[in-house]
Amino acid sequence: MIRNLVIVLLVIIAGFSCRESVDKSQLADYTGPMRITTDMEVFRSDSAVVRIKLSAGKQLVFHNQDMEFPDGIQIHFYDVDGKLTSTIRADKAYFDNKTKLYRGEGDVRVHNMEKGDKLNTEELFWNERKEIIFTEKFFTIEKADETLIKGTGLESDQSFSNYTMYNIVDSRLPIQEGEE
Repeated sequence: MIRNLVIVLLVIIAGFSCRESVDKSQLADYTGPMRITTDMEVFRSDSAVVRIKLSAGKQLVFHNQDMEFPDGIQIHFYDVDGKLTSTIRADKAYFDNKTKLYRGEGDVRVHNMEKGDKLNTEELFWNERKEIIFTEKFFTIEKADETLIKGTGLESDQSFSNYTMYNIVDSRLPIQEGEE
């Protein structure tokens, strides 16, 4: 009886001692990108006319469908006739799938090709559904007539044609000849 008990205990101990030790860090969920795309271009069209062209050197897509553009992003906007109206360029960008907002950061530039106005800021959001861009950060606007406006907080349509500035801190108007 005791001999059988000892044999059973030895078998149980041998069974537990044969387990492999597992590194717990290998069991952690992967949080990195699920897909990596290089030299990507995405076109959005309406009635067979390209309205938006989004291009990036690298796109990382995560499990929750958030995206990162670590090498920068460039977005071109076209009118109903297919004519380029404005561009947005950022050093780095993100897309938040939950809020459906693109966020550009670093050196962010917007250029309205029709009016010649240029916006420069360090962070800019683009809401594709509402077709607006906005920032709460410091911005500089350089108009085609060399007017320079500096401030914080701005909202505009995505073509940068109609914009509202919330806190202007400085502006410079060009002096026309004969106005002295």
